[in-house]
Amino acid sequence: MSETNLRAEFEKLAIQGKILTKHVEPLVALTENRYCYHKHWGFGKITTVDTVFARFAIDFKDRPNHQMDLNFAAETLKPIPPTHILARKAMNLEELRQMAALHHLELIKLVLNSFGGKASLDQIQQLLVPDVINADWRKWWEAARAEMKKDGHFIIPVKKTDPIIYKEETVSPRERLLQEFRTAKGLKARNAVAQQMLRSLSDLPEPEALVKEVCAALNAEIVNYQRTQPATALDAIFTRDDLRKAVNLPAEPGEVTEAAIWNQSEAQVAAVLEAAPAPRHRRMLQSFQAAHPETWAQDLLAAINGVSVKLVTELAHILLHEHKLDELKMCLSRLISQHQASSDLLLWLAKERSDTFADILGPEVFRAMLSAIERDQFSERKSNRLRDYIVDDQELLVELISSADIEVIKDLTRALQLSPCFDDMDKRSLLARIVKSYPDMQSLITGEQTRQDNYFLVSWESLERRRNEYNELVQKKIPANAREIAIARSYGDLRENHEYKAAKEMQKLLMRRKAELEHQIQHARGTDFANASTEAVSIGTRVTVTDLETQHVETYTILGAWDTDADRGIVSYLSPIGKALIGKKVGEEAEIEGEHHHNRRFRIESITRAFEPEAEPATAPLAAPVIPASPPAEAAPAGTDAALPDKASAMSAPQTQNA
Repeated sequence: MSETNLRAEFEKLAIQGKILTKHVEPLVALTENRYCYHKHWGFGKITTVDTVFARFAIDFKDRPNHQMDLNFAAETLKPIPPTHILARKAMNLEELRQMAALHHLELIKLVLNSFGGKASLDQIQQLLVPDVINADWRKWWEAARAEMKKDGHFIIPVKKTDPIIYKEETVSPRERLLQEFRTAKGLKARNAVAQQMLRSLSDLPEPEALVKEVCAALNAEIVNYQRTQPATALDAIFTRDDLRKAVNLPAEPGEVTEAAIWNQSEAQVAAVLEAAPAPRHRRMLQSFQAAHPETWAQDLLAAINGVSVKLVTELAHILLHEHKLDELKMCLSRLISQHQASSDLLLWLAKERSDTFADILGPEVFRAMLSAIERDQFSERKSNRLRDYIVDDQELLVELISSADIEVIKDLTRALQLSPCFDDMDKRSLLARIVKSYPDMQSLITGEQTRQDNYFLVSWESLERRRNEYNELVQKKIPANAREIAIARSYGDLRENHEYKAAKEMQKLLMRRKAELEHQIQHARGTDFANASTEAVSIGTRVTVTDLETQHVETYTILGAWDTDADRGIVSYLSPIGKALIGKKVGEEAEIEGEHHHNRRFRIESITRAFEPEAEPATAPLAAPVIPASPPAEAAPAGTDAALPDKASAMSAPQTQNA
């Protein structure tokens, strides 16, 4: 039936009230084109027009011979002309495949014209892959893109999300790039176009005039960005200098240079690199080195613990290339021993694991990893990459503990068991790796002894101080910090909000201390040191010793894990001195490791109680455990508090005299 006859039929249906009058023209357009598009069912072909029952029969991809009321069709269907890419795919797909192989631009033009002369890259890919192009799309698109740049009819945007535009009139590549550069908003966008010009400069006419205009415009904007966005300014400086070098033009007097960016106080190397595109990192580092020839290595070492894994790799690369291996290893050793190394730095070290760092890779690295992962749990920018790497790398844990003695391995095993960083399945997997290499650890992991041994003795006074510190932290400091964060957040832009950043840093410290105190209080056992045995040196005794080399007499009081006071001769039973003396009897000798590996030998002269039991002992806050003659087996390390205020204050000051 012809278009005229169909129009007449639709008008009759409108008069009869079977369709709305406003639907006549849309229905004529649909029947004229024969192809349509539905937002849910996609592309369809109208096969039958039934004017008796006022309906279409349409073949959709998943709904063949679908019956649709004419009113509903007029409201929901969009007519598709035969020249549209969707219609061409339905009529002759093989023809489009040949076009894709031989005539890239013709196919792209067909797609763009199907959508009013413009379409995004994602739209183009979705229409062509895999029906028309079933080979390597990226390779095909790069070839087509190169042809489009030379053709002059296509405008390719800087951003991939912006539409590609087809124009009937020809625009030369030079004019197109200049137009894009002039209309680009912001230094970052202009710099991206300028980099396109740099890549195409050899094919553009009058390159010197082009470079002069572009460099002048870049210089005008670099001035405004050098303090607020130094990374963007530095990237533009690189592009500007490369453009001028390509056409042998001299620098303009008074323009901002690379050194000027690095020498301003706002340009912190870590912040600049993090804000810069990854392909520029190495050049920026070389630029920083040239600007600070005397201090660049120290500056990079200071920054290496606060950057991403990718940047750690770049910083380490330039340090190693410039023969700064010893300085790098010293920095790594310090951060690891102090448990201050970031998860990104430790992840890089774990991935590196070369012979170059063999003397650093050991059990302390794994301890530092556990600390870093725990810190990340309270971090604003959480990352599980280090934790996941430890779990996924089957060899890492075993390699790190391979050089440790059995006592260190026991301690690491306990630390892993207590760590909240891993879920049960991952923790069992890691423990199984330890047991596979060290079968003796099986009883430690599964036996009752571990649960009994994992405590340490402290004085009631020091335990009370820790509890008071914890209560103040939870009840006062953490709530006050939360209020500070809320107030600072109200000031606006968090990127430049120094009060907010400071409050968030304090939050990390408070939460870390809270976790430490919870762990310490949970594993501490309080005692008053009464009834200490004097048959041998034990916790709660005062011991007089003679240095066998100097014949000096010294007195030490052996107390709890948190009771160290060097000025008063009070030492923890977990200290090297305490461990060496405990269990020794009068007349026996003990050896204590001194400075520079110079061991000192002592003879035990006398042993007395540090505190005599009271006639009517006060009720202790908790039941005091029996004081053993030797410390609890494998007691966990703990921090120290100030000297005891009550009983300990009654003790005499440490005595040191000639024999």
